[in-house]
Amino acid sequence: MAQETNASLQIERLDGGCSGTCKGSVSAMEDEKDENLDNSNQLTTGKPPRNVKMVRHCSSSAFFTDFESEIAILGLVSPSSENSVFLPIFRSGSWSEKGPKQYMEDEHICVDNLHKHLVTSAELPSPGAFYGVFDGHGGTDAASFTRENILNFIVEDSQFPSGTKRAIKSAFVKTDHALADTKSIDSSSGTTVLMALILGRTMLIANAGDSRAVLGKRGRAVELSKDHKPNCSSEKQRIERLGGVIYDGYLNGQLSVARALGDWHIKGSKGSKSPLSSEPELKEINLTEDDEFLILGCDGLWDVMSSQCAVTMVRKELMMHNDPERCSKALVTEALQRNTCDNLTVLVICFSPDPPPKIEIPRNHRRRSISAEGLDRLKGILNN
Repeated sequence: MAQETNASLQIERLDGGCSGTCKGSVSAMEDEKDENLDNSNQLTTGKPPRNVKMVRHCSSSAFFTDFESEIAILGLVSPSSENSVFLPIFRSGSWSEKGPKQYMEDEHICVDNLHKHLVTSAELPSPGAFYGVFDGHGGTDAASFTRENILNFIVEDSQFPSGTKRAIKSAFVKTDHALADTKSIDSSSGTTVLMALILGRTMLIANAGDSRAVLGKRGRAVELSKDHKPNCSSEKQRIERLGGVIYDGYLNGQLSVARALGDWHIKGSKGSKSPLSSEPELKEINLTEDDEFLILGCDGLWDVMSSQCAVTMVRKELMMHNDPERCSKALVTEALQRNTCDNLTVLVICFSPDPPPKIEIPRNHRRRSISAEGLDRLKGILNN
């Protein structure tokens, strides 16, 4: 994955798919080099979860505006400096719906104040926050276990917080192995994992699966994760190199993702190289005043909505009522209106107590016109 500076963080892909090599951008802030990771999602087999959850149902009307026609603000850059004393203030909202599926298998977590949430002696940078979306399949076992344990695995690691990236990678491995060792968890249960850990101004995104993290940067959508799909070129090469096959877009004909935790009926024994990887993709950025909010959503959202559409929609909502939970509900409602075929879970995390400011597009004060003679000459050229 190519590295670039925070000021130019930009993702070219605005749709929900993956064609050829997945594109992205990342800024690295540790000495170690993170390996390139790619796109994945999981096939829900229709197997009932052990504990069917109650979810909130939203009844708001759909957005009929074509949000994707309102992206003229792309590319605008504010004069704020990355060297400013900006410190984020976290507030979040979430919304989940079962959608057209028989069971709800998603889990999520929102921790706006990490210091109050954790019982640890570690000296953490302030402020701190943690968010995660866990898209389960084959029941809720793996998603529920991961939600309850992965943050503890991170903060209890000996390398946290000085080596946060290494602690996160280790936590993914520990969680994955615990899913294999815990007798009460069905070995055929699995989950994708998308999480955001924010310490001070530093935000780390870790992803294994096809959920997606999208940053709203003054109205511009910046994708901070890749959808790990089996057909994505680098994932396909890795899968085939390890003896796996892709049939009709599914890993070994079973899963529509290339990375996930759990699924030990596919992975085999611990320590063996499996085409289904649990290794996360990591991305690190420094938050600035331009960074207004973060959207974390499972693939049920991105299957029917582009990243830019979601950012435009959330920004308009925040300017109206400044409530991240209502923004999450609006995205879920819109995805249902667009006939998504999956469970839906959306988190919206704001970095300021204030709503996004209105963006004024500078106008050219110099008036330009064309003379009648010039217009006739232009017509003649076009006609010829």
